[in-house]
This record gives sequence, structure tokens and C-alpha cells, in this order.
Amino acid sequence: MNGLKTIVLLSLRDYSHERLLSACAIMGLAAVLAPLLVLFGVKNGIINTMADRLIKDPRNLEISPIGSGRFSREWISQQAALSEVAFIIPQTRSIAASMILGYEKAGKKRTLAVDLIPTAKGDPLLEKWGRVPAENSEITLSASAARKLNVTAGEIIIGRVGRTVGGKKEQVTINLKVVSILPFESFLRDAAFVRLPLLEATEDYRDGFGSITFSWPGNRQAPRNRSYPSFRLYARTIYEVALVRDGLLNEGIEVYTKAEEIEVVQNLDRSFTIIFKLISIVAVVGYFASMASNILANVNRKSRHLGVISLIGFSTKNIIWFPIVQSITTSTLGTALAVGLYFVSQAIINHLFGQYLTESEYVCRLSPVHLMMAFLLTLSLSIVASGYAAFRVTRIEPSKVIRDV
Repeated sequence: MNGLKTIVLLSLRDYSHERLLSACAIMGLAAVLAPLLVLFGVKNGIINTMADRLIKDPRNLEISPIGSGRFSREWISQQAALSEVAFIIPQTRSIAASMILGYEKAGKKRTLAVDLIPTAKGDPLLEKWGRVPAENSEITLSASAARKLNVTAGEIIIGRVGRTVGGKKEQVTINLKVVSILPFESFLRDAAFVRLPLLEATEDYRDGFGSITFSWPGNRQAPRNRSYPSFRLYARTIYEVALVRDGLLNEGIEVYTKAEEIEVVQNLDRSFTIIFKLISIVAVVGYFASMASNILANVNRKSRHLGVISLIGFSTKNIIWFPIVQSITTSTLGTALAVGLYFVSQAIINHLFGQYLTESEYVCRLSPVHLMMAFLLTLSLSIVASGYAAFRVTRIEPSKVIRDV
């Protein structure tokens, strides 16, 4: 053990003594590794930012049916039971899914016709940007609707539903509490998100039926076996959108999704990965050959000294650590310098593109795990590169050293 310790110290002293050559080796490694770290950081930052934007925006999870059909409650329940489906709720006829909202403030009365959108617990859109109504008399408004009505969350507005029966116009009203308002980017139309019973009652009233739930008059009650022309559906993750879409297409249901945009990000990730691997392989092979030749040349240049060390009693298994320790030192210091250069580059790149990003987004970023993996890979390659030089140490003949002294 003392012999190995002495060899390690001698190797480090020699490495320090030839500081100019050592500095060149360190900068050579940093010159290869730093651009790779920046390239991988940009690839990781851009792809992760794009993927996060897709993942965090529930609109990318939405699967919208094209046209209308006939969907029963049983079919809706079957879809809800699928593991890849996060949320589904039936939608009534669009022509009946509307309501006139009225609100009076400071003596000024405003009215607005809005679309009624069904919602329930688990609705990804409202859980991210608003609040799901807990009662049938509660609604969530889109930003454009709230602005036109000049209403804020917590206020009470009047909803009106009208119909014509036997040439006579009829109308019912309901007090609605605004529980939340969606931001502009989440929903562009004038709309109110309501619970399904209110949407069904609105459709039934326009069809001439009454509603026990809301005490709306009608000649008869709506039939129990209701079918729906459409639905709102969200996949569980962006990676399952295509799976849900394909399942619906197999049933003959035409739908619109953002699967194409998601596929673009996935293809971009694969393309970046291929490019990064190709550049990395070329750079690593080139530097590996350079490091191996430098270490071997250093061993050949110091063969006399290593032979003398062998003659004075150090074992071969200890002496072989001489080039390995120097190689490890180069990889450690070179990686540290490369990481330092990477952090400087990362700060500059993220600052230049900061105006296009939110607080949690980056153009260039690597995690500590990535940096540790880069160090371990560099360390492993340096040890392998010094392997043949270590083998050459074992081939040094002390007799040749004696003749040269």
C-alpha cells in the first residue's frame, strides 16, 4: 500500500512539474468536452421546454369529434374507463347549448349570448386555469365573456333560456354564480362552463320539456334514454393522444387532435439525438486517440525513470498506476474546466433568449445527473486510453535502463 501511495504521489509531482504539457492536455479535453456539453444542453433545454409546453397545456390533450353522432351514456362510461382517457363528458346539441347572460352594474345593463360547455370534476382545462363549478347554479366564464359582461368572480348574473311553443314565446331565468374566470389564452370564445344537468335542462326546455331540477315548466318530462351528439375528451398524456385518436377512428368516429404537433416534437427529439450522437462519436474517438498517443509518448519518454523506479524495488502492479493517475488527473481537471465553460455559455444563451421564455423554461440546461454522467464517461474513457500505456510500463526491462544510465 505504501508503494502504491508513493507511486501516486510521484505521478502527481511529475504531472505538476510538467505543468505546461499538463495544461495543454487539460485544455485539449475541455475544448472537446465543453462544446458537447453546450450542444447537449441546448438539445435538452429546447426539447424539454417544447415538451413541457405541450404537457402543461391541457388543450394539447383534447380530442374533438368532427361532426355529430349518437353517443349513449354507456359508450361515454366505456371511454371513461380506458386507462389512456383522463376526462370525458357528453355534449348536447350545439344549437341548444347556448344561453343569454345578463348583468347590471352601476346602472348599466349588459347582455351576452354565450356557448354552454359541459364540465365536471377532473376537467383538465378548468383544473389548470379556473375552477370546476360544484353546483348546478355555478359557472366559469371565459375571459372574453367576463370582459364583455364586466363581471368578476364571485358575482351573481342572470341566465335566460327562451323557446317558442305553439307560436308563443316563453322564457325561464336562473341565478348563476361566477366561480372563476379563465385567462384569454385558455379559451377564446364567449363561453360559460356549466355542469351537465344545467346543459341538459337547457336543451330539454328548448325541446318543449320541463325540468324538475330547475322547476322549469313543460308539457312532459324528457326521455330517460338520452343520446348525445358530441363529447369533450382529454387524453391522460400527450403520448397517448394518438392512441385514443386511433381507437376512435377504428370505431368510425372522425376526430381532430394535436397529435401532429406532438409528433413534430418527438421527431425533433429523435433528430437532435442522432445528430448529437454522431458529433459525440467523432469527437470522442478523435480525443480518445489523441489522449492514448500522448500518454503512450509520455511513458516512452520516461521509460528510463520508470525503469529506475522498478530497480529500486517498486512492483510492476504499482508502477502501472503512474500513467493511469495522470490520465485521471487530466480527465478530472479537464472536465471541471469544461463544466465551468458550459455554465458560462448556458448563462449567456439563456439570457439572449430569455424574452421568449417563461420563468421555468430554458434554452440550454443540464441537470447535475447529466454532468455527473459526463464526468464518469470521461473518466472511464481516460482510464481505457491509458490502458495500453500501462501495459507498456510492464514491458520495460530494467537491464536496458542499466545500460543507458
